[in-house]
Amino acid sequence: MSKKGLKIVTIGGGSSYTPELVEGFIKRYDHLPITELWLVDVPAGQEKLEIVGNLAKRMVEKAGLPIQVHLTLDRRSALKDADFVTTQLRVGLLDARVKDETIPAKYGILGQETNGPGGLFKGFRTIPVILDIIKDMEELCPDAWLINFTNPAGMVTEAVFRHTNWKKFVGLCNVPIGMVRGAADLLGVEMDRVRIDFAGLNHMVYGLRTYLDGKDVSKEVMEKYKGSRASMKNITATPWGNEFIEGLGIMPCGYHRYYYQYQAMVDHQQEDVKKGESRGQVVKKVESELFELYKDVNLKEKPKQLELRGGAYYSDAACNLIASMYNDTKDIQPVNTMNMGAIASLPMDCAVEVSCVITKEGPRPLAMGRLPIQVEGLVQQMKSFEQVATDAAVSGDYNTALVAMTINPLVRDENKAKLILDEMLEAHKEFLPQFFK
Repeated sequence: MSKKGLKIVTIGGGSSYTPELVEGFIKRYDHLPITELWLVDVPAGQEKLEIVGNLAKRMVEKAGLPIQVHLTLDRRSALKDADFVTTQLRVGLLDARVKDETIPAKYGILGQETNGPGGLFKGFRTIPVILDIIKDMEELCPDAWLINFTNPAGMVTEAVFRHTNWKKFVGLCNVPIGMVRGAADLLGVEMDRVRIDFAGLNHMVYGLRTYLDGKDVSKEVMEKYKGSRASMKNITATPWGNEFIEGLGIMPCGYHRYYYQYQAMVDHQQEDVKKGESRGQVVKKVESELFELYKDVNLKEKPKQLELRGGAYYSDAACNLIASMYNDTKDIQPVNTMNMGAIASLPMDCAVEVSCVITKEGPRPLAMGRLPIQVEGLVQQMKSFEQVATDAAVSGDYNTALVAMTINPLVRDENKAKLILDEMLEAHKEFLPQFFK
């Protein structure tokens, strides 16, 4: 770490989430002494970068802190001697997301940003870019940690561990925070009194046990969870059936609705697509409103409307993680990291989402044992899909991509998989050079 203070680089700095990240750094300045914050983007994102970057500068100025905010399209100059790098990028921007959602829907298959064919293609576009960033980091800031909250976060983490030698990598998601927040609401208590033991994969994580002030209150929480509509902003909140939750016995996340309430979720999406209201189309409207707000030179704080985005509280999770690593606090946080035996149902060297002790050497996963039998098979199938998917993303091999698409639990049909794969490859061609060598 630099003696003069920390240098943090955010790739995808023009994201609408950046003000939340800046707010998080400002709040923690007394124990996270950042002197330089570099916001990096690509030429297509330059206008957004300037709007968000100027808001970031106003926020820092209002806080009266000596943090220099730099805006650049030159990733390599930004990365030189960085202490932490965060990634929050979207290859192909929101137009690509709309294609991920609407093309599978034409075939009666769920199209979603991180699940099913949409998640697979977001991985195909994203993984090569993350691996390129790591190549730059190996040369320019070999001691830096890369904190990734680009989706699909689990697949990206898997690709890094499976296809590079870079170990200073942590994937991050806001779903576990939302689950803790939901449990605290059900119990009617402050969020910081609740802790959950998390185990599974990204967007397929389960809350195994819930504690209030150190006391196991899992039974009480699961009783209150029956009929719950707890979900993310970006997932239709259909209630869970009482008998199902009783039988499951552990807390699912919002994304599990795509697997346990498949038909209802497909039907909802078909209606949304017909109305021209896929989630990507809705987010485009929310984003354009946010950027209009961000342009206001009198705005010097994160606007409340940012919480309408499905990824609200992501950045708070990122700031917490960076502060804990920097200060070696050894507190417990759920992150995406290498399993190392924490979840006995999955390979030692694969990426998992699990509660970890956070140290300056990185996350140390807590031993969770085997997953409960009622969820073990689904998680193992998803891990098999993720591993085959990352191999396809790196190799650009069509046949491997077809197998990945077919074994995904939301597809399960070789013929439909091939039709969707062919159409999506063509639709995203400019961002998939590995498939068009």
